[in-house]
Amino acid sequence: MLAFAQNAFSPVSSMFRDGYDYTVDACQRSVLFGDIIRKRGNNYLHHIKMGKPPILAFNYEVIIDGRTLERPVNHKLIRIIDRRSPESDDSGGYGVEKRQTGPELAKEKVEKISRPIVIMDPRAGHGPGIGGSKMDSQVGIALSAGHPVYFIVFLPYPESGQTIADVQRAHIRFLEEVARRHPGAFEPAIIGNCQAGWAAMLIAADRPDVTGPLVLNGSPLSYWSGVVGANPMRYRGGLFGGSWLASMCSDLGNGIFDGAHLVAGFEELNAANTFWSKQYNVYANVDTEEKRFLDFERWWGGFFFMTGDEIRFIVNNLFMGDKLDKGYLQLHENTYIHLKNLKDPILVFASKGDNITPPQQALNWIAKVYKNTEEIKNRGQVIVYLIHESIGHLGIFVSSKINRKEHREIIGCVNALDFLAPGLYEMVLREPSSKPWLDDIRVDFVPRKIRDILDMDDGTEDEQAFLPVASISKFNDNLYQEFVSPWVRLFNNDLTAELIRQSHPLRVQRYAFSDLNPFMSPLRGLAETVKTYRKPVKENNIFLKTEKLVSGLMVDALNFYQSSRDLFSETLFFALYDNPWVNDLFIHEGDKSRPGDGDIEGLAPPQPPLFKELEKQLWHKAMATGGFEEAVIRIMLAVSHADNMMNMMEYDAAKQSLKTDKRLKALKAGQLKALIKEQAALLEKDRNLALATLPDLIPEETDREAALIIAGSIADINGIKKFKKTQMLKRLEGILLPDRKSGFTYSS
Repeated sequence: MLAFAQNAFSPVSSMFRDGYDYTVDACQRSVLFGDIIRKRGNNYLHHIKMGKPPILAFNYEVIIDGRTLERPVNHKLIRIIDRRSPESDDSGGYGVEKRQTGPELAKEKVEKISRPIVIMDPRAGHGPGIGGSKMDSQVGIALSAGHPVYFIVFLPYPESGQTIADVQRAHIRFLEEVARRHPGAFEPAIIGNCQAGWAAMLIAADRPDVTGPLVLNGSPLSYWSGVVGANPMRYRGGLFGGSWLASMCSDLGNGIFDGAHLVAGFEELNAANTFWSKQYNVYANVDTEEKRFLDFERWWGGFFFMTGDEIRFIVNNLFMGDKLDKGYLQLHENTYIHLKNLKDPILVFASKGDNITPPQQALNWIAKVYKNTEEIKNRGQVIVYLIHESIGHLGIFVSSKINRKEHREIIGCVNALDFLAPGLYEMVLREPSSKPWLDDIRVDFVPRKIRDILDMDDGTEDEQAFLPVASISKFNDNLYQEFVSPWVRLFNNDLTAELIRQSHPLRVQRYAFSDLNPFMSPLRGLAETVKTYRKPVKENNIFLKTEKLVSGLMVDALNFYQSSRDLFSETLFFALYDNPWVNDLFIHEGDKSRPGDGDIEGLAPPQPPLFKELEKQLWHKAMATGGFEEAVIRIMLAVSHADNMMNMMEYDAAKQSLKTDKRLKALKAGQLKALIKEQAALLEKDRNLALATLPDLIPEETDREAALIIAGSIADINGIKKFKKTQMLKRLEGILLPDRKSGFTYSS
């Protein structure tokens, strides 16, 4: 009878036990979560007290302070000088700044090391340093690869009268100084994160002589591009009537635009994460998430500022006008930035999971700047893109996993980009195989066409609706500047501007839950007590499972709200701007061209026979001109591209093979790059003729044998012979050594 009673009440007793355990755990987690929020507020206040330094996990020295330049800006060029973790110094989690003063500043620091890398973080409302905020970061990966690493950081407040043109001039000055310090190295490679990508493009298109390869991570360059039903952020400017709102925010800030407005815009994009998931994830994993959450929030809550001129330039010319990829972006007086002036290789890293800068915004500028893939080749340009399937916007340049994989390979191939034949490529990362001698990720550069980029979009017809947005935005902003702005500025001063800034919800939620609030002070001692007696609930607890179920329902509800809001915004946008009346009023006939229309072969007018014969003679003369060096480069390019692909192992093999001949070894980097572009153009024009004229370049049989041996190293990587490359070698042997009866051995 007793046993029966125990069995009957067992589920009830188990329920009470689960309820008691869950209640204890929930109360403990609530206390610890509240303490973490309190620490976030304290960190926010401490960051302000410290002057909002970069959140770098590496110590650094200041090379140039932009405030000392002829046109002062709030940017600095710093150099990373060691890899100490935040715990090893008294920096409070920030890298230690060391200034050059007196004799140190005057001392020449000329070094001959590998190519320097300059990292630029975005001015998108936050402060700098996220690209080096932990050991597994872009900075850490670049240091591990042996590169000198520089960082362009900026201060919270801009200098008076500062403009985007002033910032661009300062960046050029910084890059000139980096190049001066490394005279034996290639030009500095630039890594631009998010909006720093377009800042890097402004430099490279204006002064290609000071830049090396550009790596653009999640960088918006085609602001109107996107997929209908998937990229709602691009509609926001049009729905708010254009740039007048940015102008008014600047006036309310007494000439200073508050970056907190931009951060708030980002947060509104993902309602579920902003209003629930981010906080619940900390609450649910309160024992393990504290450090990660506080480290990220220190950057996310470090709101920085711009001048009114800067934000208006960005909104009018980039977000609303989309002028950068159209070629009429005026930066300086009588100076226009055109992306066709780019000379340096470009690597674009984008993700399909990025809802802020989708692949279309990161890549469609290529289709707008170049008529077709042949134009890219004819201009000697190298463009590479890498697509991730799922990572979010911040993860592109913040995630440790991405840094250990994608960015490790990107930085590892930054020198190889200079030696790719001109063209458009996709960078494909292939996971390690089961073979022990191929245990690294394999990096392939696969030739693509502009049509491959356009196929990622659902068409470009939707971009026509953005043409009237630019005109209406300009009209509204002019109205505001003439009739409203003077009154707003009349009633604003530094005091009112600061009151408005401090009342921003993103600031209030930080300092209101800090030690400034006396009601938060008991949490410190209470949290220490809870940690002593911490008793986490078991995963199979029925109440914990219910909590997670409720959390999932909350996320679903917020996602439904977000989807409905975005659908309404998109429908309203196209209803307002994609209709015949607005098009007739605000779109000129010359504005209606679509990107990619030129990517159709056979549209060029037919050439007269005499002109074609003259052109053929000129190409034949060019192909028969040169010597051993030109021939070897042409042969290596023919072999490496025989299977329509090149990978990093082939690049490494080619680099080593070039060192085996003193004539090739004597080539300087600039000469080698010029030869590659020249010989690639000849092969692209007429591959058969380019190969047939090789004997004219190498008259001696011993030199022909040496050239074939050098090229053979590309077709035999780690003992694996590739069929198409081997076939190309046999064809070259027949051209260069036609009298050989037996097969030639391609080994040194």
